[in-house]
Amino acid sequence: MQKIGFLFILLTFTSCSVFNPSRMFKTNRDFNFTEFSSNAELEYKISVDDAIEIKMYANDGLTLVDLAPLSNNNAQTSTTSTNNIKFTVENDGNIRLPILGKTNIAGLTVKEAQKKLEDLYSTYYVKPFVILRIINKRIFVFPGSGGTGTVVRLDNEKTTVVEALALAGGISSNGKSKKIKLIRGERTNPQIQLIDLSSIEGMKKGNILVQANDILYVEPSRNISQDILAQVTPVLTLLTTALLISQFFR
Repeated sequence: MQKIGFLFILLTFTSCSVFNPSRMFKTNRDFNFTEFSSNAELEYKISVDDAIEIKMYANDGLTLVDLAPLSNNNAQTSTTSTNNIKFTVENDGNIRLPILGKTNIAGLTVKEAQKKLEDLYSTYYVKPFVILRIINKRIFVFPGSGGTGTVVRLDNEKTTVVEALALAGGISSNGKSKKIKLIRGERTNPQIQLIDLSSIEGMKKGNILVQANDILYVEPSRNISQDILAQVTPVLTLLTTALLISQFFR
């Protein structure tokens, strides 16, 4: 019995080190967090892997230009009557366009990219008018309820952290509003900002514009009693079974 009691205590204390097993994106106490700009006027900039839909007109929008003749792996013709063409921004920041060929638009805002294409196509068309839209902008939101998460499409060119959380259904009842991580950039070396939305003062940070492929992670609260019960129950079940078997054969 002493050995069994010792084993029980050992397993119980060992299990304490794995409380909140569903918690993600942990950072050390001395982690150097990033401070992203909170200027809501900053516009989204086109990046690699963005899917771009382009419509182009000539004569200041009076004549629709058919971009469909381009045939390559970088563009797909839409089945709609407007002949929308969908392009993907390649790793070098370029898209392949009819007549123009490879054209770099990564790092430009939508307005800047539209203006650039209009200037380039003005050599071949009279007063070209370009409408450019990013169709695969999305972020990943974990609202604070363990391992649950949702993918939020960004249809608005300017979506703030607060708006993104609202689109995902808000912070869960178990989430910590004072510990929200905005994770951005390369997954191997991401930039992370810690945001506190528990006060009105923290709303300034909530005004940050999210970018495509950002991760918003709300840290879940710890329920110590529930965690202990979840960790200890399997051990108690095992020990109870062992004692019953021992009593049966005694």
